Amino acid sequence: MVVVGIEVDAWAVLAAARAGAELTVAALSRELRSVVEAAAGGATDDEHDPDGSTTAFERAQVAALLARARGHLIAVEQAEQRLRAGSYGRCQRCGAAIATERLTALPATAYCVTCAAQRSR
Repeated sequence: MVVVGIEVDAWAVLAAARAGAELTVAALSRELRSVVEAAAGGATDDEHDPDGSTTAFERAQVAALLARARGHLIAVEQAEQRLRAGSYGRCQRCGAAIATERLTALPATAYCVTCAAQRSR
């Protein structure tokens, strides 16, 4: 992959993305355990506990962030599979080359800008 005239090793980029995603998943997993353990030590009646809704919200928020981080890790793993197969950098929908700028910003992306926009509709 070439970025501003410099050859960039896609394996290195994806390895860095994987490492970051794994760190995020680990940190959020610890945070979720901490939130759950803190709630277990207190009142279990969220409806009548003045802090209950805050605790429930925090637990739900961390769980959602964790799910998103796990999804990103899966996307990175799938990008590594595409790289091994020789299809990395090609849109999975239309087969066109994905712009280098897009791959630089989102190394795990599987779609070109046009197809990504159509998928989000």
